[in-house]
Amino acid sequence: MGRDPHHSEIEGIELADAVQAVRDGLTTAAARGAGQDVVFDVGPIAMEFSVEIRRDLQGSGGVKAWVVSLDTEASRGSTRTHRVSFTLTPKDARTGGSLRVGNERPGGLSRFGPAGP
Repeated sequence: MGRDPHHSEIEGIELADAVQAVRDGLTTAAARGAGQDVVFDVGPIAMEFSVEIRRDLQGSGGVKAWVVSLDTEASRGSTRTHRVSFTLTPKDARTGGSLRVGNERPGGLSRFGPAGP
């Protein structure tokens, strides 16, 4: 069986897995920021995908959204793909507050040069 020339590495990724990849990336960024003097609050994350809705015939029989590439979308026509966009606001599950990429220690300006003339 030949490979579809419109096939992309992103095609076949379930929408939930794409969101999980973002979650994993934020967790990794937070861990890498530990011990740093500068931290960042993570603000809202806007995401947009072209998806194809398919019925899961092998599993539970439910309906799932699968991310498709732009090439695939163009070849299949707009009647079978849908645009999904949403905004995620990351929260720290332990505190309920904003997610911070970095450490909890207050930062200072001492390493940014002299304070006065």
